[in-house]
Amino acid sequence: MGELRSTHTPSNPAAAQFWPAHFVAAVDAALVSYERDVASLDASPDEAVWLAVQRVVLALNAIDDEEGLIETGEREELYRFIEDVLTAAGIDVEALIARRGLDDAELTSPWRRR
Repeated sequence: MGELRSTHTPSNPAAAQFWPAHFVAAVDAALVSYERDVASLDASPDEAVWLAVQRVVLALNAIDDEEGLIETGEREELYRFIEDVLTAAGIDVEALIARRGLDDAELTSPWRRR
């Protein structure tokens, strides 16, 4: 799951130009916390999964409120990361979304800012 973090680290010259180290550290902390939340979901009901997704999206929104650095490309990467963490934990993301009556790409939409 470290692909997003390794791409946006301060040691990457392009990343250092666009994303200050404190921003990358804040996003990284939110993502690590999310990974831990999902890892602790032991065959949890849907609501626990949705709460983990909500927490990470709201945390990322708060970081973006302060920095304004999460653009469309980053949002798409973050969405894939959020989905990949669930999939790696054995959660059928398509079924999870369908049970909530949402469309395929709406895993984060209840909390995500456009």
